Amino acid sequence: MAIAIPLGKMTTPDKLRAIEEIWDDLRRTPKEIPSPAWHGDVLRARETRIREGASHYGDWNEAKSRIRELTRK
Repeated sequence: MAIAIPLGKMTTPDKLRAIEEIWDDLRRTPKEIPSPAWHGDVLRARETRIREGASHYGDWNEAKSRIRELTRK
């Protein structure tokens, strides 16, 4: 199915709204979204690093604050 989207005529906010609508629609049927085999490999590797203490994670709100601080500079 070919879909013609007038990207050249859309503003950035319009494009972002379109992306959000597509993601919202896809989230309604997550089982229908195929996951590539390599995703499983990545998840297993991450779990191993966590078990071995090689990966460390911080608080999400603190991370967002640091990112916002960096973008202000």
